[in-house]
Amino acid sequence: MMRTLWKISLASLSVLVLALGVLLSTDLSFRNVPIQGTELVHAEDDHDHAAGTKWTCGMHPMIIVDEPGLCPICHMDLTPMKEETGGSAAATGERKVKFWQDPNDPTYISDEPGQSPLGIALIPVYEDEATGGTLISIDPTTIQNMGVRTVGVMRGDLSRSIRTVGLVSYEEPKQYVVNAKIAGWVEKLYIAETGQQVKKGQKLLEIYSPELVTAQQELLLARDNYNSLKDSTFPQISESARRLLESSRKRLQLWDVSKWQIEQLEKMGQVRKTVTLFAPYDGVVTMKMVNEGMYVTPGMSLLDLADLSRVWVMADIYEYQLPWIKVGQPVRVELPYVKGRTLNAHVSYIYPFVDPKTRTVKARIEFDNTDFELRPDMYVTVYLAGEQKQDALIVPQEAILHSGEKQTVFVALVAGRFEPRLVKTGLQGEDGHIEIIQGLFEGEQVVTSAQFMLDSESKLREAIQKMMKPARAESPQRNTEDELDDLFADDAGAESLEELFN
Repeated sequence: MMRTLWKISLASLSVLVLALGVLLSTDLSFRNVPIQGTELVHAEDDHDHAAGTKWTCGMHPMIIVDEPGLCPICHMDLTPMKEETGGSAAATGERKVKFWQDPNDPTYISDEPGQSPLGIALIPVYEDEATGGTLISIDPTTIQNMGVRTVGVMRGDLSRSIRTVGLVSYEEPKQYVVNAKIAGWVEKLYIAETGQQVKKGQKLLEIYSPELVTAQQELLLARDNYNSLKDSTFPQISESARRLLESSRKRLQLWDVSKWQIEQLEKMGQVRKTVTLFAPYDGVVTMKMVNEGMYVTPGMSLLDLADLSRVWVMADIYEYQLPWIKVGQPVRVELPYVKGRTLNAHVSYIYPFVDPKTRTVKARIEFDNTDFELRPDMYVTVYLAGEQKQDALIVPQEAILHSGEKQTVFVALVAGRFEPRLVKTGLQGEDGHIEIIQGLFEGEQVVTSAQFMLDSESKLREAIQKMMKPARAESPQRNTEDELDDLFADDAGAESLEELFN
């Protein structure tokens, strides 16, 4: 009796498992709604059309089954899904190579077999295959309703004008800091205010220093000593006197005493209690840090000078604009405070680093500024004529679908077929075109509208195609009769039952 109950329990369990498998397989046939009027293009279909036809519901296209019947939702008759078999390369067994492709870089294609730039052998891609998804076919009515438009891939010139902001700055080599090289007091200051213009050689200030007075007196003593010993019969003595005189002169020169002042000191024999500092070149006093009577120490900055006869304009160039900028390109600068006033120049230097705050690269433009029209820290508008890219393979920018790291276009084929293809893009022109580096051939037609619907349909059809492939994983096989006999044998599980009920 117990063995009979055990057999019945095992049989019931097997029936439940089989029923669950049927329910799961039925649930897998429910999918998203595809575009009405589209067909799935099979690259591997070379079998009989009737045997491989799938059936779907016109009102509920997510219903896809292997046999005709009624829709489980609305109970309408199922209709067959169309497949392209007549005349296709896959159906006739004659497959034509569309192009050759790098297996590691799908964007690199060639119309001839060979190797990629990295030395990898190219593989053929046939006309019934797609590299960026699944081929789809749409009837003419649906194409018109979707508003699909195409444009030919062509060669042309790309150009771009860049408008950015520029900041006027000093010419760095023409900036000078006047500092003290000796301790003392400012006896006389010839600079009254910041912004004062100075000429080369003009007096800036005088510094009184006791050390300077002592050094001048030592120079006069060294002069007199040399004059008395230069005719000595002992060469060593005259040479030593000469070296002492030169050392005294050098000491004064290091304290910014000019050569002319030293000559006057030796000639006149009069010690000056101050040293005079002169302007090194023409310029403007940009900062004044000293006043008369102030005590100064060696190394202390006294005045900042800058030559404004020539200035720099630093233009901000964003990282994505760098491919268009080269040294020597023409530049036009507009002054904001004078309407219609423009200055022309060229890019003289592009800095090799990025500003971490603005994330821009500085491009330097140099201008003559004898009339001081450009003033430091003034903002100007900069127009750069970007370098022209000639004879580039181009398409409209709206033809590109950006999805993370990948860029895809849809190539329009014959008979309403569309192929998703991965591409690699380059420069973007100001006229709405973008350069195609890899992935397309000149003369091909690309879709410029409704690509998102085509992309969704391609991904949906790709998922369905994977489900419909003959090579998909098969359902678990039923147990053979021998296995079932062993399962329901009289002694099956006897030991366990005896242990259970004893």
